[in-house]
This record gives sequence, structure tokens and C-alpha cells, in this order.
Amino acid sequence: MKFIIATIKPFKLEEVREALTAIGVRGMMVSEVKGFGAQSGHTEIYRGAEYAVNFVPKVKLEIAVTDSMSEQVVSTIAQTAQTDKIGDGKIFVLDLESALRVRTGETNEDAL
Repeated sequence: MKFIIATIKPFKLEEVREALTAIGVRGMMVSEVKGFGAQSGHTEIYRGAEYAVNFVPKVKLEIAVTDSMSEQVVSTIAQTAQTDKIGDGKIFVLDLESALRVRTGETNEDAL
């Protein structure tokens, strides 16, 4: 099993969710996060005063999938979230040692 963590631009969330649902992803966790990378933040003007925004708002997706679905999920997120502009995000793939569905007690791939 694999655990996929992706950060994307917030306005791309619904489009990515629809694309993942279409390929068979049955669930994911979504969090609103802030961070910076190559963007290094930016400046904005509010009521005539300029101030620095050091952390950029992003959406973090966490998805547990079988090994066989992993590459398809990563490519779907990458294609759907891409805007060709700086700050499109990152995708990390980690090995997932075990999973447990609390309600039924199912484990590993059966729990996904």
C-alpha cells in the first residue's frame, strides 16, 4: 500500500477530487494548510499599506491506495492540478505499513 500526500492550489481541489473519483479513489482527507517553497511568499497591499505574505495558502490531500493504483493517482493529481505557474504544489509517495478500518476491523487493503 502507498500513502500519497499532495499539496495543491485551493481552487483546484474540486477538479482534482472529481478526477480521482473517476479513476476509482474511494476516499481522501483534505486539510487547509499554509507553506512556502519556490514562491517564497509575496507582498500584498491592504488599505494602502504593503505587507509580506510569507506563507501561501494550499490544500493538502492525503490518500491511501493500493500499490497498483499509486502511479495512476499521482499522474491524475499532477495533470489535473497543473496550471504551469509557480506554486502548483508537490506530491509525495510513502510506503504504508498497515491500515485498519475502525468500524469493521478490516485491515490493510481491505480497509482501504
